[in-house]
This record gives sequence, C-alpha cells and structure tokens, in this order.
Amino acid sequence: MSEFNGLGDQSHGFTQRGNMQEECKDSLLAVIEKQIIPRLLNAQQFFHASTKVLNMDGPAEAQPEFLPFTQHCIKGDPLNANAVVDALMARGVTHDRIFLELITPAARHLGVLWEQDLCDFTQVTCGLALMHQITYRLGYEFQSGPQDQGDKERVMLACAPGSQHFLGLTIVADFFRNAGAEVVLEISSTRDELLRAVANEWFDVVGISVAIESQLQSLPLLIQSLRESSGNPKVRIVLGGPIFLLHELSPKALGADAIFTDAREAVTAIKRLVRSK
Repeated sequence: MSEFNGLGDQSHGFTQRGNMQEECKDSLLAVIEKQIIPRLLNAQQFFHASTKVLNMDGPAEAQPEFLPFTQHCIKGDPLNANAVVDALMARGVTHDRIFLELITPAARHLGVLWEQDLCDFTQVTCGLALMHQITYRLGYEFQSGPQDQGDKERVMLACAPGSQHFLGLTIVADFFRNAGAEVVLEISSTRDELLRAVANEWFDVVGISVAIESQLQSLPLLIQSLRESSGNPKVRIVLGGPIFLLHELSPKALGADAIFTDAREAVTAIKRLVRSK
C-alpha cells in the first residue's frame, strides 16, 4: 500500500478501510494525546500558567458537562456544543477553565471511545474538528505566539478545505517524524483557519492532501493565500492525495512546488526542496 496514495481515498472497499483503521489506531491516539490536545490548549506555555491560577482555588476537575459536550461534538452538532460552552461562561467559568475542564477531558474521552471501538474514525475527526473550531471562537489558538525557524524541517499537513480525511495523514506524519522532521497535523476544516495556522507558526513545508476533483478548482487561490499568509516567506507548498493518481497535473499550474503520490518519496524529496532555498 502506498500511504500517500491512500489519503482520503473513499473509493477503496470497506475491508481496506478497516485494515487502515487498525494500522493507524495507535498512531491516531498518540496524535490526539501528544499533538492535537496540546495544540488545542496551547499546553506548553498556557497550561502551566492556567494550572497555577486554578490551584489557588483548588484542583482542576472535569466539568460534568464534558460527556454531553463530547457527544455533541461526535454528532457534529455545533449548536448544542456551543450551548454547553455558553452555559459555562454564563455561570462565570473562565476560558482557561473551559479548556482545562471541558475540552481537555472531552478530547481524551474521544480517544478512549475510539480505542474501545465505541465510535468510528469519522466521528473522531468530526469531534476534534468541532473542538478546534470552538478553540478559535474562544480566542486561545495563538496564545503561544509564532514558532521560529529551527534546525529541523517543520512540516504542516492538512486536508484541503471540504474534507476531513485524517487517517492517511497520520501515517504520512509518522514517515516525516521518523525522518527527523517536526510535524503538525492541522485539523482546521476551513480556508480561513488554515491561513491563520500558517500565519501563527514557522513552517518550512505545508502539505495539502486533496481527495476529490471539486477541490482542484480552488487550489491555486488557496496556495497563493497560504504563501501570502505564511510566516515563512519562502515556504514550500506540496500536494498529495488520491486525486493525483486520477489526474496528471503540473504542480506549477496549481501554484505548488511539487506533487507526491508516495510518502516515502516525499520525505526525501521535501528535505532536498527545503535545503535548496
């Protein structure tokens, strides 16, 4: 199986999809616990300060609303998910406590449900995407400020707006990490959120996975906007996904630096691409 080929491919049979889910379960749980939750909460800088404040009033405990909140997110119900947040704020619960006592246990509970096969991958990604959107709403996405250029290649991987096929991306992310790169799996579901993500941190490479033909039309404008918004004026933008197995397209015609259909080939080629700047 070519991992990059499988990004978001919805034409494969259910057997193959099931096998991929089992392959990726450990990887996805690691992404939830070690990457998505810290990025949702900006844990590295924000969490310690918030915990110190909370400890003055007693230990932080999960709000009982985190269970219904999790279910609303799984169902893709933004109205009721935001209503839970609104009710907490109306009671005077601060934003930091909402992150620590609602979103954190909800995201972890989502991982437990997935691990125990009590929800499927679509529900997990839907739930995380909604939590991510609520994070933007409450204004804590950029508390830690931009990450600067470093010695390692920094890679952001995301789906093209209009789809949420993160299963294959978790495999691709592992290839890059094993090659020594720092990887962010961005779960933003809209164009504006992707632009905010690249503006907030330094990325050497932005990789966009394209699943369906209708996404091709908006790609050139998206890529141009990503370049203009990027904190790195020389950011490299690469494309992958099953659509490029069906259509032989020029990366230059789309405004990208390269198109890859194999993750292993992409890792080596992207290192050369970054170092050629």
